[in-house]
Amino acid sequence: MSRVPLLAHGTGDMVWLPIEESNMSGSSGTPDANAGVIAGGFWWSATSRAAWFVCLWLVLAGADPADIPAAAAAVAAATWTSLRLLEPRTARRSVRAIGQLVLLFLYHSVVAGADVARRALDPRLPLRPGFVAYPTRLSSGIRRNVFTTLTSLLPGTVPTGEENGQLVYHCLDVEQPMVAELAAEEAALVRALYND
Repeated sequence: MSRVPLLAHGTGDMVWLPIEESNMSGSSGTPDANAGVIAGGFWWSATSRAAWFVCLWLVLAGADPADIPAAAAAVAAATWTSLRLLEPRTARRSVRAIGQLVLLFLYHSVVAGADVARRALDPRLPLRPGFVAYPTRLSSGIRRNVFTTLTSLLPGTVPTGEENGQLVYHCLDVEQPMVAELAAEEAALVRALYND
């Protein structure tokens, strides 16, 4: 059982809320996450990216035979840059888990959107805004950025930064189970995209 700090709005007081640990996999935290990438996986990734860049060239510039040298140079440079900036990973994508992530996201979007609308239209304005710190298990970088982007699309929560390795979210109601909902989103994201 972990404890998560909750900063109450306007008071400056930090309250610690208990949360249960989850059995998420992925985000190994090893310094060299690419050590397990086999040569076949690298070449498959390079070939598929090059094919996409060729398609992009054909859409943008057309299929003029005089452009083949320029196209070859552009595709090679784009593929090399792509592989340097977004290295191939060993993570396997799960179509079923991606579908579950989409359904969970849609469900939370509808429920949270209805809740925000109810609060906005209620004459008593039942808001208890504040900040919640969420202890993510995702490593810094692309994985954490994908998670914060996904959760920023949910009504009522906005990621505002990072403090002591935890993501800080501004919430319209700090008494809602935001940490549990964020943990469910993170677990679904790990199952869908980072099943390594």
